[in-house]
Amino acid sequence: MSEFPSDIYTEPQNIDANTLNNLGPLKQMAGIWEGRRGLDVKPKAEGSKKQAFVERIELQPIDPVTNGPQLLYGLRYQTLITKPDQVKTYHEQVGYWLWEQATQTVMHTLTIPRGMTAMAAGRVAADATRFELNATEGLDTWGICSSPFLLHAFRTVAFRISVAFNPDGTWSYEEDTVLRIQGQDEVFHHTDKNLLTRVAGPTPNPLAREL
Repeated sequence: MSEFPSDIYTEPQNIDANTLNNLGPLKQMAGIWEGRRGLDVKPKAEGSKKQAFVERIELQPIDPVTNGPQLLYGLRYQTLITKPDQVKTYHEQVGYWLWEQATQTVMHTLTIPRGMTAMAAGRVAADATRFELNATEGLDTWGICSSPFLLHAFRTVAFRISVAFNPDGTWSYEEDTVLRIQGQDEVFHHTDKNLLTRVAGPTPNPLAREL
């Protein structure tokens, strides 16, 4: 039996226009954040290398989204990362954090300008103080797609992100990007983590601003 309704076209009625009121656990992430305690462990020819980084991430609410009967609320985000005391971009990332109340699912899409995109997901309680999402190469859903060169040289076979919300209003994340690197027998765990402090609140989504 399918978990989905037979009517795949009719949209929900009486949708709340205010996204900030309907983000489940993601409400704690809305706004503009900075982190100065980032640590990246990346692969180099001579082995792994640790790199400190500074991060700014903006997460702004979007209008409610429907796929027929499915209802999603979400945050559009952009992440910009530099090395300490440098202006040159070290890492950039864009995508969405999405919440589906009906299934208590958080979805995280990410795209980076190296020719790689992924969509991770997990079941999360609406009042969760921590959660974990996963993506795996080769799956039709919650998967990973890479450019030909990355498939050859630095193939991403799995991705995990864990998020924790702290009593003082900060939040932290830890990521593990599992790579199969050309010429190496063992997989490499490319990890990133940071602690983020809010520097500005979110801007209400366009539909909510009209109310």
